[in-house]
Amino acid sequence: MRNRYADGSHSEPYPCDVMSRARVDAVAVVPYAIDGAGVVHVALKEGVRPPVYLRATKALTHPDDQTFLLLPEIVAGVLEPEDTGTDGIARRAALECFEEAGLAVTPESIEPLGGAMFASPGITDEKVYYRAVRVDFATRVAPPGDGSVMEEAGGVVILDLHEAIARCRSGAIPDAKTELALVRLRDRLHGA
Repeated sequence: MRNRYADGSHSEPYPCDVMSRARVDAVAVVPYAIDGAGVVHVALKEGVRPPVYLRATKALTHPDDQTFLLLPEIVAGVLEPEDTGTDGIARRAALECFEEAGLAVTPESIEPLGGAMFASPGITDEKVYYRAVRVDFATRVAPPGDGSVMEEAGGVVILDLHEAIARCRSGAIPDAKTELALVRLRDRLHGA
């Protein structure tokens, strides 16, 4: 890469890793329920994440204390070409809730959860749109998945919202988008 400046000059060349997909944006959604005592529970899906699992094969400066075979995280999916505008994001969020968590929700029930964020702007152009949806976990069925191999393993975990955030902060749930979305949900529900 070289930076081009307003005066027409350029920086020295420098290396820059850039990762991009054909469909660069995604939606991440937190299905949640509030029980009779007012306790908020969230659904996380567990799935295979090969890039994280394969860290165990590398000579890391700070080796992981565990191998991440299944990674818990909020429901998420890549936006398809037809998922345009806010209605398209809501439609994709509803589809992903059913595919990954077995929760049938309507696009109209999907709630925005703050602004979109770049996942890791130093290396990828992926932008994640955050959403939440209130559900009844008693209606949950076995998630059908989307047919991809990455959704063959895993399951769904229901946790108290505060416990889920604590697991993110301890590293037991090592996914940044999950922690961000859970904290945003907590703040919205508790008026922070």
